[in-house]
Amino acid sequence: MKIPDANAQPPHQPVLYQEILEALHPDPGEHYVDATVGAGGHAWGILNASGPNSTLLGLDVDPQALAIAGQRLSDFQGRCTLIQASYTSLLSQLQKLGWEEVDGIVIDLGVSSMQLDTPERGFSFRAEGPLDMRFNPTDDRTAETLVNTLPEDKLADLIWRYGEEKQSRRIAKAIYAARPLKTTGQLAAVIRGAVKGYPGRIDPATRTFQALRIAVNEELQAVEAFLPQAVAALKSGGRLAVIAFHSLEDRIVKQYFRQESRDCICPPEQPVCTCGHKASLKEVNRRPIVAQEEEKKVNPRARSARLRVIKKI
Repeated sequence: MKIPDANAQPPHQPVLYQEILEALHPDPGEHYVDATVGAGGHAWGILNASGPNSTLLGLDVDPQALAIAGQRLSDFQGRCTLIQASYTSLLSQLQKLGWEEVDGIVIDLGVSSMQLDTPERGFSFRAEGPLDMRFNPTDDRTAETLVNTLPEDKLADLIWRYGEEKQSRRIAKAIYAARPLKTTGQLAAVIRGAVKGYPGRIDPATRTFQALRIAVNEELQAVEAFLPQAVAALKSGGRLAVIAFHSLEDRIVKQYFRQESRDCICPPEQPVCTCGHKASLKEVNRRPIVAQEEEKKVNPRARSARLRVIKKI
């Protein structure tokens, strides 16, 4: 199959665009899901490559992203359904459409460059904005809530668990002493002040901002809830492609794929299998697919992208 290039660049350049199309092998007359449709880049490629009678469901909790995707995918009216909903509701959304199973699913985890580049969303410390970080602007909990209400020890645990930040306790102590904090700039300044001389090339605030974003949106719990639903939704031979951007998400995906691709999941020391578990998946690639150097140069977000693909048995 020759994979076509998009004839127009979306506002948010989709990561691993060609690799996703190669992984899903879009064909005519099939059902697909883009579980984090964003600006519609991957969805456009799938619909364009799969011919005039394929259909796609696009999910996203971000209304701004859905509005952009609607414009981007306007040429595919009648073939594309966009819904503001979390990918954790995948099976119920498919049931509403009357789709019993699908041929391919793609999910691009994490924050998009559109969200990072919008200061009022509060995802980035590179521009002054409110401490928000919500994918879904209607949710109640914000980063400001966590920063200003969590006990110091709970805040330190959050920064360590979701940011894998070695200086979590020092950072939490500084934040606690500086409360209340209202903006991304205020928070970043406190973190930088707490970890002066921090080794490495990344900004000292990076891991703490990641931790807060993950906690606000309950991202790891969402991934764990989504994976079994995605497998249940796939037809035999259908494929699931997952793009992750940090080790916490990628570890969840890897472990789930490995477990569901084995017939037995009993402890290694157990001499006889008693679990009755049967493999439901086949890993298409055991090592994650990463972006080519050319893509990394034009799209820095691609540097940390890891793609894992499975096929349902």
